Amino acid sequence: QVQLVESGGGLVQPGGSLSLSCVASGNIFSDNVMDWYRQAPGKQRELVASITNSGRTNYADPVKGRFTISKPNAKNTVYLQMNNLKPEDTAVYYCYLGTWAGAQGYTYWGQGTQVTVSS
Repeated sequence: QVQLVESGGGLVQPGGSLSLSCVASGNIFSDNVMDWYRQAPGKQRELVASITNSGRTNYADPVKGRFTISKPNAKNTVYLQMNNLKPEDTAVYYCYLGTWAGAQGYTYWGQGTQVTVSS
């Protein structure tokens, strides 16, 4: 069984910064991708940023240049550094893990952490 534990959400003023972290534990294959998604009230969950185990990253257009996803070492921890936050970034942020070996593939979600950007 795989568990994802997120931390780092909170309340911040517009223009401020927050850093989220997600620690994955359990049976994780070497081929994996870890993403951050978010869901604002009344909206669909959307991809924010993605990083593969080889370090390749991808960002949603609204966060490019402001958010940075990283996975600094071989351990299954992913960070999301969020700078110049805007009120429209307010959402519950979820960590996602996809892992596979051959034809076997599994996906997991964290419990979510609230990010509120408000003055």
